[in-house]
Amino acid sequence: MYALVDCNNFYASCERIFQPKLKKKPIVVLSNNDGCIIARSDEAKALNIPMGVPLYQIESLIKQHDVKVFSSNYALYGDLSNRVMQSLHALVPQLEVYSIDEAFLDLRQMPYHDLYAFGQEIRQTIWQWTGIPVSLGIAPTKTLAKAANRYVKAHAKETGVFVIEDNFTADIALAATPVEDIWGVGRRYGRFLAGHQIQTAFDLVQMPDSWIQKHLKIVGLRMVRELRGEICYGLELEPHPKKGICVSRSFSNTLTDLSLIEEAVATFAARCGEKLRKQKSCANLLHLFLFTNPHRENDPQYFGSKVLHFSAATHSGFDLVTMALKALKLIFKEGYRYKKAGVMVSGLVPENNTQTVLFDINEPKRLKDHRVFQTVDALNRKLGRDTIRIATQGKGWTTHQTQRSPCYTTRWEDLLVIDERIDFRGKHLRGLY
Repeated sequence: MYALVDCNNFYASCERIFQPKLKKKPIVVLSNNDGCIIARSDEAKALNIPMGVPLYQIESLIKQHDVKVFSSNYALYGDLSNRVMQSLHALVPQLEVYSIDEAFLDLRQMPYHDLYAFGQEIRQTIWQWTGIPVSLGIAPTKTLAKAANRYVKAHAKETGVFVIEDNFTADIALAATPVEDIWGVGRRYGRFLAGHQIQTAFDLVQMPDSWIQKHLKIVGLRMVRELRGEICYGLELEPHPKKGICVSRSFSNTLTDLSLIEEAVATFAARCGEKLRKQKSCANLLHLFLFTNPHRENDPQYFGSKVLHFSAATHSGFDLVTMALKALKLIFKEGYRYKKAGVMVSGLVPENNTQTVLFDINEPKRLKDHRVFQTVDALNRKLGRDTIRIATQGKGWTTHQTQRSPCYTTRWEDLLVIDERIDFRGKHLRGLY
């Protein structure tokens, strides 16, 4: 049996841990530069606040219902995610970290006969150790565990655990899962299946294998077999290197000055370099995109994009920034108010398996760059990001986060202080301040 553990409204739950007064209050968390809604508490969902909506479009609703708004605090979320995963690992030796707020557990070797009770034990332990509420879907396969977890979120929030242990419980979860919400289906295949009167996961598993393989290929057939209880996917205990890396941001204000956009693009390219070096990969391709604000319909609209190829795979910040700025000069046009830019690198290969050309005159430079950025990365890890940076990044390019909560668990200066105060009656008051 496998379990999918999913943190409930993770970003909002992280904010509540250190501010208990926010319990039962509607909470939303914003994207980088405080642009769009990327996370909501259940109370915010009940107000019909949609995902992805720009904040300015719902400001009246925010004020009307006193919705608490937070800038994204990834340092806090990442640290609490690590604590949740470490806690799960203490309970179950075999697990796959699937995302920042999800993990698959392998329960096949666990000495528990009552899986529902074990699921409740996991929930209570994670709550006690981290303060994060979680839901569990338990089933014979990973795909069924996903469906079981979805059933919990929609129909069993109070209990927080649903176990698929026979055909009856499997049919309940499958019938409650719209076909587009099946793990691995997506919108395009969802529309295709709906056009063939296949509305739920239960409908899909009734289809013949030949029909499924014809229309959904072998990957779709494996997915359906998983829904029928046949194990096709085991745990991925080691994370795979990413096949592509993208760093993009919406600007806090629209930009028209090329020099300011150059600073932003240089910063994004440098971030790509950090991530490449962290996973020990090099990139062959760089893709730059730049566009205006599609929500400002009265402004002239433009979307620029350019893909450039490196002569040899690289993770040098110098190479990445140089190529990104070259691409920017090719797509930048005067007269537009730009809202977002991004740098994506792809064609990734292991850093120890890069292909060079015969008589490569740039090889000494690459070796020198490698040593330089080993030192830069080490210093920035010790002293803080961008303590040492490429000059083109400028000094002032930082993410706009006007409503970010403190980094309670990762900065000494943000630690909560247990204080003792005396009220007007002389009574001692203890609390967090």
